[in-house]
Amino acid sequence: MAGILGTGIQDGLLLKPVHYQWAMDLYDQAVANTWFPNEIQLGQDLADWKKMTDEERHALEFLMSYFNPNELLVNKALAFGVYPYVNAAECHLYLAKQMWEEANHCMSFEYVLETFPIDRDKAYAAHVEVPSMAAKEAFETKYIKRMTEETLDITTTEGKKDFVKNLIAYNIILEGIWFYSGFMVALSFRQRNLLRNFGSLMDWIIRDESLHLKFGINLILTTLEENEDLQTPEFAEEIKQMILDAVEMEEQYNRDLLPKGILGLNADYVNQYVRYLTDRRLEELGFGAHYKVSNPAKWMAAANDTLELVNFFESTNTSYEVNATKDKK
Repeated sequence: MAGILGTGIQDGLLLKPVHYQWAMDLYDQAVANTWFPNEIQLGQDLADWKKMTDEERHALEFLMSYFNPNELLVNKALAFGVYPYVNAAECHLYLAKQMWEEANHCMSFEYVLETFPIDRDKAYAAHVEVPSMAAKEAFETKYIKRMTEETLDITTTEGKKDFVKNLIAYNIILEGIWFYSGFMVALSFRQRNLLRNFGSLMDWIIRDESLHLKFGINLILTTLEENEDLQTPEFAEEIKQMILDAVEMEEQYNRDLLPKGILGLNADYVNQYVRYLTDRRLEELGFGAHYKVSNPAKWMAAANDTLELVNFFESTNTSYEVNATKDKK
């Protein structure tokens, strides 16, 4: 096998022997984690919605406006920017399950829009009309356009760099930092004993996203390891700068999300969490921490540290896993 990258249609058609066991393990875990939004009685949260403040409702609407289109944007990044350039069958299996999960997340946020009295047209328009949200989307689409509107040659150093940058944009920045920032705000309602069923929905989404993040990190590190031409200080600095630029955009977005503060949260608190998360992502990619700030939301630790994922699943979610006992006879 030549490596994880390649575009041969007839390559990657045999699953065994598995070359990248981490991808197979993540696929098996993802299948075990399968869930459906309507299993949660979201309507029970309507009583909370009625007693929430305008600022609290704005935050929830703002999050739905961002999450809903971006789940589908991730699928485009996977379909056009990752799947065609990866050879290993086990990676294709995982990516197919990830794409289904992103669709399931989109339907989860539709369920929220259907359940609560949220103006759908306004929510749909926000990702274009709110400048901080539109700026984040423009940042992401810049990288996927390299794959969809131009010809990318994965055998060249430049082509491989564009492949990695797309992974950084979607797996690390969008899913690993921007989504997690929103997850923390979303789960803050439950911390104040509000929207408990919505919180359960977010738990399941985060469980999926933590695997997406782990797959992306493994794919990036494997690509870098297998391609010495990418192992330059200049390219490392370019990747790091992408991530730091993204933090600035997220900080502005959070100021629009929380103009006055809610639930004991304000934009500064959320942005410290963003910086803490960013340091974790930088470390997972082999960089040192940049911001060196403490985690202001320590109650989120189980969901956001990929190194703790195995313990997180075993201690928290085993009761829900599909076929959880199949290997324990």
